[in-house]
Amino acid sequence: MQTERLYLREFKLQDAGDLYSLNNDFEVIRYTGDSPFENVKEAEEFVQSYDHYQKYSFGRWAVLDKKTNSFLGWCGLKYSPNLNEHDIGFRFFKKHWNKGYATEAAKFCIKLGFEKYNLETIVGRAMKQNQASIKVLEKLGMTFKKDFTFDNQKGVIYQITNHSI
Repeated sequence: MQTERLYLREFKLQDAGDLYSLNNDFEVIRYTGDSPFENVKEAEEFVQSYDHYQKYSFGRWAVLDKKTNSFLGWCGLKYSPNLNEHDIGFRFFKKHWNKGYATEAAKFCIKLGFEKYNLETIVGRAMKQNQASIKVLEKLGMTFKKDFTFDNQKGVIYQITNHSI
């Protein structure tokens, strides 16, 4: 799958080192609620056990620069059965922030969710302090739905429906 500047594909075992590095940067995971991987082996185990592609036909995808084929981060949809909802998520190395990659990749994923997978609604979550992610959600055409609390942190939920684009 591709956009103007990016390739999106399923995670591969070769991505484990990049995923480890990405999640090992405190600033990158600061507002996610995620813990860093302990080591590259743990990142490999994550990739090997990631079953969203088989279960739902989509998931979080590796995002690569078309020109250099370098791993920039990830973006994609996730289905949460306990909430019965689909969300858009993205995470990029700091050196790739403020270049429009998250917006470009997420727009593609939302379009795919609506057109290929016939999803009705997609949500996006962000901690209130994470203004950069909130800005991306707004650029995607998502609108504020409600506040929420996660790990004693205040957050927001945005949403977009298939009929609103």
